[in-house]
Amino acid sequence: MATFPPPAGSVVRDGPGSWRAYLGLTKPGITLLIVLVAVAGYFVALPSRINAVTLAWLIVTGAAASGGAAVLNHYFDRDLDRRMHRTRHRPLAEEAQAPARGVALAGGLLLGGGIVGASLAINSLTGLSILLGGVTYVVVYTIWLKRRSSWNIVIGGFAGSAPVLAGSAAAVGHWTGGALALALLVFLWTPPHFWSLAVLLREDYARARLPMLPRMEDLRYSGRVIVVSAALLVPAALLIGFTGALTVPILLVLLIVGAVFVVLTWPLLRQVTPATARRGFIYSGPYLLLVVAACLVNFALVSLGVARFW
Repeated sequence: MATFPPPAGSVVRDGPGSWRAYLGLTKPGITLLIVLVAVAGYFVALPSRINAVTLAWLIVTGAAASGGAAVLNHYFDRDLDRRMHRTRHRPLAEEAQAPARGVALAGGLLLGGGIVGASLAINSLTGLSILLGGVTYVVVYTIWLKRRSSWNIVIGGFAGSAPVLAGSAAAVGHWTGGALALALLVFLWTPPHFWSLAVLLREDYARARLPMLPRMEDLRYSGRVIVVSAALLVPAALLIGFTGALTVPILLVLLIVGAVFVVLTWPLLRQVTPATARRGFIYSGPYLLLVVAACLVNFALVSLGVARFW
């Protein structure tokens, strides 16, 4: 799944084998966000009714797969984590907390269990959607691209879109136009979120030799790219409206919160500093949560028949 940064306070300092150390390997904050994105995909597909059992299976299998992918990410990145101040206290970076032995197996079982569970309990397309997200995150992003190309977060961003597709498949059995458009919005959200972080922690990423920015040596160019990528969220919201999945009030909300993202990143056109990058990065997380909440409210408005589609 998608490589969202760990929540503040997630550093684990318990003793060897501590349950907290092993729980930290699943990146609970990120897993929660992935599950919420899947739930947004479920509701933006506009099912005729909510199937509580199916929705519960989506949450459980999505959380298992996301947690498993996170564990595998910890395993494959443990050498990089030791080099970066931001990640040096992660469980596998400090091997005394959680020995690497068996971690890869546990991650594979969680990821595989989520995929198989979704396929059997919901439908095969939901399982396939989760599989695509897991493979993109673990194989394409973590193992292949992360150390080799500044396109890593762009291509790897599909992993964050896959939960939307899984939610749509669980809700109506196929990928709807609205879900595909929402998946695109999440895909476009990933670069400005992570590139803003890369500006904030440029020296840390340089120390680990990770090519995170479009041009590590040209911050001004990177700043412009961040602003443009944030601006693309506005037409992405319009595209969801074009599919007929959004009511007018919710479309307006998405346009407004997208415009705020652009305003907060705009100073990067003039000067790229940690201070100017911090604004966009701090807002990027709440922005995605607002999108998720808007999708749930949108379904409620549709169900109640109190708002028109755009």
